[in-house]
Amino acid sequence: MSTDVKPRLVGRQPSSAWGAPGEDLVVTDRWRQARAPTGPVDHGRSTPVNDAWSFETRQIHAGQQPDAATGARALPIYATTSYVFSSTEHAENLFALKEFGNIYTRIMNPTQDAVEQRIASLEGGVGALLLASGQAAETVALLNVAEAGDHVVSSPRLYGGTYNLFHYTFPKMGIQVSFVADPDSLDSWRAAVRPNTKAFYAETISNPYQDVLDIEGVAAVAHDVGVPLVVDNTVATPYLIRPLEWGADVVVHSATKFLGGHGTAIVGAIVDGGGFDYTARPERFPGFNTPDPSYNGLVYGRDLGVGSPLGANLSYVLKARVQLLRDLGASVSPFNAFLVSQGLETLSLRMERHVDNARAVATWLQGRGEVERVAWASLPGNPYAERAQKYAPRGSGSVLAFEIVGGAAAGRAFVEALELHSHVANIGDVRSLVIHPASTTHSQLSEQEQAASGVTPGLVRLSVGLEHVDDILADLEAGFRAAKGA
Repeated sequence: MSTDVKPRLVGRQPSSAWGAPGEDLVVTDRWRQARAPTGPVDHGRSTPVNDAWSFETRQIHAGQQPDAATGARALPIYATTSYVFSSTEHAENLFALKEFGNIYTRIMNPTQDAVEQRIASLEGGVGALLLASGQAAETVALLNVAEAGDHVVSSPRLYGGTYNLFHYTFPKMGIQVSFVADPDSLDSWRAAVRPNTKAFYAETISNPYQDVLDIEGVAAVAHDVGVPLVVDNTVATPYLIRPLEWGADVVVHSATKFLGGHGTAIVGAIVDGGGFDYTARPERFPGFNTPDPSYNGLVYGRDLGVGSPLGANLSYVLKARVQLLRDLGASVSPFNAFLVSQGLETLSLRMERHVDNARAVATWLQGRGEVERVAWASLPGNPYAERAQKYAPRGSGSVLAFEIVGGAAAGRAFVEALELHSHVANIGDVRSLVIHPASTTHSQLSEQEQAASGVTPGLVRLSVGLEHVDDILADLEAGFRAAKGA
């Protein structure tokens, strides 16, 4: 079964964003006259993606093939900090970015590389970068375009950790973030733009509000004012929504959640669509258009971007890796990258079951008198049902929320009575999870900020797992019984 939800492709993942160790790019004049590899790069583990392969096939095979040295079929865990250089010239070229290859695991690791290629393939991007967490991914994604004195426009309907990053930490770094008054209004996005705006940011399906972003419309406004649209696709995953095909430029994930899927690894990911030209407005993006002295005057936009010898616009993802990851050090461990690869191999199967169970739970909740409202975008009658059908026709994921009668006290009693559901600060596990956002994930926000994020005192968030739906509903029934006495 084909899983493309829209036929137009923005970018295509090359065989590798990094050449094989020892492969010389024959550099003259710092990249501008470089000769890129002419064929697929063979890492002994990299499988060029067949354009005819379905999502289900690529989630298993993209980025990895049997190990050349041992014949191992599963992805090896390369538990090494560093890599042997073939010569002093080879080492010098790697550090000067005259050649691409493994230097140090803080910047890149072969296990990480395979997973990055697979995620980029599934999202339809030109390259990807794994980081230590989803929080690190969204931080690096925006620091890659914004610095002190700059401005970002964001939806207010965000995960609580993201809101804190934007509202408290970024201003300490000199970056201001404006939260649009109404993320459903394109005029509201446009009105928030300033001369120093460097990016738009939003979640494709917000957590826990469950609104669906008008990706196509917001991307059009972003491009009209000359900035990229960065979206968090954690809740949807590329199986349900492929934002790059609707005009988004950069996708971030907390791969901790559905991509990993088993609650075993903290990992973040950035995917570069390769469609945004950072050289078109050099005054707006000086980081891409002025020489980087740490790489002997490399100009990312000119030397790695549109029209570069690499054959794709890789300026964004390579700058994030060789500059920000190098200096900030939010590296993913090879073992955690491996755990995400295991999750990716069953992503489509898990998401189908997640959505089926979520649909059943949302429908059941909607019919209960103890529930004031249910927030699941694909539910008939939901304000975002039409948009969910456009962008996520298979369903709007398995994170849903509901307002319980009785407010905060009833919500707390409900959560504490559950036995099957795990009371944890996470989503996207095979296990069903529950939390009371107002007292936990969004507790550091004011009441007004909570309301803007869709969090109310009686809101309960569920991450519907893969258990039998009858058992899930029976456990929720016990929660409602306990809430009546609160």
